[in-house]
Amino acid sequence: MTRRRSRRGLADAARRILGHPREAGAILWARLTGKRLRARQRLAALVGVDHRLTVPARILDGFPPARAGLGDDLRLIGGVLVAGAPARIAAVFAAEPDLQALYGDALAQDRAGGPAWPLLPPVFDADRLAAFDYLGPVLAYRRTALDPDIHPLSPADAAFRIAERHGPRAIGHLPEILSIRREDGDPLAPRSGRGGSGLHTVGEGGLIHHRVVEARLDRTGRAGARVVPADGLLRVEHPLPDPPPLASLIVPTRDRLDLLRPCLDSLRGCTDWPSIEILVCDNDSREPETLAYLVDLERQGRGHVVPCPGPFNFAAMNNAAAARARGRLLVFINNDVEAFQPDWLTLMAREALRPDVGAVGAKLLDGEGRIQHGGIVLGTGGLVTHGHRHFPGNAPGYRAALQVTHAVSAVTAACLVVEADKFRAVGGFDDAVFAVDFNDVDLCLRLNAAGYRTLLVPGAVLHHREAASRRWTPEALARHAREIAALKTRWGPLLAQDPHYHPGFDPDLSTHARLRRHFPPAGTATIRRPA
Repeated sequence: MTRRRSRRGLADAARRILGHPREAGAILWARLTGKRLRARQRLAALVGVDHRLTVPARILDGFPPARAGLGDDLRLIGGVLVAGAPARIAAVFAAEPDLQALYGDALAQDRAGGPAWPLLPPVFDADRLAAFDYLGPVLAYRRTALDPDIHPLSPADAAFRIAERHGPRAIGHLPEILSIRREDGDPLAPRSGRGGSGLHTVGEGGLIHHRVVEARLDRTGRAGARVVPADGLLRVEHPLPDPPPLASLIVPTRDRLDLLRPCLDSLRGCTDWPSIEILVCDNDSREPETLAYLVDLERQGRGHVVPCPGPFNFAAMNNAAAARARGRLLVFINNDVEAFQPDWLTLMAREALRPDVGAVGAKLLDGEGRIQHGGIVLGTGGLVTHGHRHFPGNAPGYRAALQVTHAVSAVTAACLVVEADKFRAVGGFDDAVFAVDFNDVDLCLRLNAAGYRTLLVPGAVLHHREAASRRWTPEALARHAREIAALKTRWGPLLAQDPHYHPGFDPDLSTHARLRRHFPPAGTATIRRPA
């Protein structure tokens, strides 16, 4: 970030603080009373967030190049290891007999004498890897992991082939600094135009990665998919059935016609999917204007109303509508969400219709145009957090996470697409335990446990006026506390550390914004693999 941009950011933050004196006072009070985490979170929500991830250049002096290699039983593709890394890699392979490939973290310096940036990858994710080669600078693998006549073109090429032969869990991530990269360019973004392991937008490297991805699609029987360059990245466009199947758009509500009307108008007027039905779950609406609107909705054939009387139970309402839905695709939409890009459902449906994919989520923007949802990250913010929350709406995200389709642990039901058969196979939303909160997290984790992957599709973008229709009462707070306890009981081990989120990040602020204190940590890290 340049000094000019930093000054502009500080000025914008100051204006927001001065323009919201009540919230600024609450932040100050939280700070004075020792609630520093709460103060940091509320300040981030007020002024927005960006990356603050650099470490001093002198840290690079602690990672000289390794003098020894990996030995005859292991292969290395990519860059150069740092001192101590060969022995550490060899020890991991010796301790993990079923491990076939290993990659780690890196530090990158974008200019001589400048600060270093951490390159902190998630566990192996074939969708993210198709967009750009995030595994490097180096990948180590067993000599026997591939046939002797196979000579991988890049770390991504090696990883794809090993995953195809041995399964994704044969590839591990070691959250330790294994290599250093010194070059010009933005180290947080996929690399462009220079040799090595990242995606190249120009030159030979970009052509190589394009060839690698196309070859993988051919080998795995997906020749019908297209590889499309997009903003310096690659996007795999999966084919759709012909004709595209019916999609059932499910919208729960209780009155709040001021939200429901623009929501449904946007779904009808700004969705290019050719075959949709709209089901409105009505939870005891009483306002005459709302009731008249719902009658007209059905009379004019623009939607169906599913009566859902009784205490508000978001999960049960969605289940009731899903039971009546005729579509192959179920599209759960909050009444405070609005579509504004026509291709949002097409982009999500291409992923949701893949046999190995369960829930699919969209990138959601809040009322101020900032990121409201970029996937759900487990074990952050005290329990779970929306990824990249409060970042600018046009932010690329850490290493293009807000640009490329990739695996996440969960997505919000404010906009969630899933095939009806998969939804019903896992029992739908758990309306007995998670009536209002965490039912989406629980659904995604049960789909994951059943062998389906949850994907975020950042190309699908909608507006979300989060919690605009929610009212916190003492009863609601008590119910929320019960659902927190239930989530911890059911999914406690997963909540300790999200496999798609690097443990080097600060877990208490907006995701991908800050490093943990004392980075990089001392001691031996635990190897991480896909679920």
